[in-house]
Formats: sequence, structure tokens, C-alpha cells
Amino acid sequence: MGAFQVLTLTDAAEDRVRQIAAGSDGAAGIRVGIKKGGCAGMEYTIDLAHEPDPKDDKVEFDGASVFIEPSAVLFLLGTEMDYEVTKLRSGFVFKNPNQTSACGCGESVTLMAATPGA
Repeated sequence: MGAFQVLTLTDAAEDRVRQIAAGSDGAAGIRVGIKKGGCAGMEYTIDLAHEPDPKDDKVEFDGASVFIEPSAVLFLLGTEMDYEVTKLRSGFVFKNPNQTSACGCGESVTLMAATPGA
């Protein structure tokens, strides 16, 4: 039994993270965070991680490295990250048990911090 992971990835998300890192000169993976903004209060952020921050939580799945900003950890506990391709858009989507609502476009969400051990 391994340590609890903040975030899990679907196979599609793993594949996409590997593609992004391989196609980006020197990227170690991607960094996931949250920021205040949007009509529902918060937005997920995804950036290339060229210089991993030692404070980041790191989750790795078969060579797909995802770094999680320390300020986002409690908001992302138990989240599954997927990669969806539809007729109109493609991108990462989050199935987050800490999400209490979202705006109509799905870009902005309301998140509650998880209570570890609850």
C-alpha cells in the first residue's frame, strides 16, 4: 500500500501529459494549481513545469509527471484528472469531490478545502 496521492490521472490524461512534456523542450511535466477568478470564484491552472518547485507535491504515472502547487493541495485531494476531446473542445477536466458548484461554461468552479482524515 503506497502513500495517498492528491490527484489521480485517467489513461487519457497520462498520455496527454507525456505528449506535452515530450513536445516541450526540457519540461519535466505539468504543474496544476488553482487561482481566484471567474464567475464561480476559482479556476484550475495548468502550466509547463520546467523547474519543479521542491515544495510542490509530485505525482507520477508511467512517466507522466504532475506537480501540484502547495496552495492547491487541500482543494485537489481526491481529484481525478481526465483529458477529453469533443467536437467543440479538447482539454483537461477535473472530477473533484471538493467542487461544490461550477459556472455554465465549466471554466470556473467553487471549491471547498478538504478536511484530511475526515
